[in-house]
Amino acid sequence: MAKLVLFDIDATLITTAGLGVRAMVQAGHALFGPGFHADGLQFGGGLDPVLIREMFRVSGVQPTADRVSQFRERYERELAELLVAAPVKRALPGVANLLSTLRAVDGTVVGLLTGNFEPTGLMKLEACGIPTTQFAVRVWGDDSPHDPPDRAHLPPVAMERYARLTASRIDSREVVIIGDTPHDVRAARESGCRSLGVATGRHGVEELSHCGADRVVPDLSQTDELVRWITQP
Repeated sequence: MAKLVLFDIDATLITTAGLGVRAMVQAGHALFGPGFHADGLQFGGGLDPVLIREMFRVSGVQPTADRVSQFRERYERELAELLVAAPVKRALPGVANLLSTLRAVDGTVVGLLTGNFEPTGLMKLEACGIPTTQFAVRVWGDDSPHDPPDRAHLPPVAMERYARLTASRIDSREVVIIGDTPHDVRAARESGCRSLGVATGRHGVEELSHCGADRVVPDLSQTDELVRWITQP
């Protein structure tokens, strides 16, 4: 059975209608002028540190350490302000019930595996009414031990944090990664974990199935069925 269940955040657990991207662009405008943009970049399933590099590149801004630090600070401020008045910020169908049910399963740890930075990821979840204390293992977009970072680097980090939390090792087949993009599926596959694709983002059931997800669902609303699949021997 799954001992560790890892959820992506954006378009898997919640929707904020793209406020993260908007906040990043506004931060760039404030710091580097109106020419800063994210045109042509694909954000779904990406890691925030990689996306920042790409935004700097397409905007012609040198990614010095000071500039990246300033950008991250400004991004947090912009996102906090946007979330206050956001017309769309909610948990996606079935999420709250699935999380609470999984947490009640003996021997199962619920966690996060996301491309978000920690402060902004937590900010989004709380704004959408998802208590962040329920995630015992958390792996963020800047937790890769390699440069350049890649999402496929993150499942081993999660397994190591699980081992520290529980004082026991975990086999990769005892890990389920739940996400809405082919990047989530690839990260699971390359680490030997099981993957559950959820078509609540830009990628449909057929596309997620084609890229190799072990199972794909339209959303996370079928709690009992999903818990049976996740916890199967």
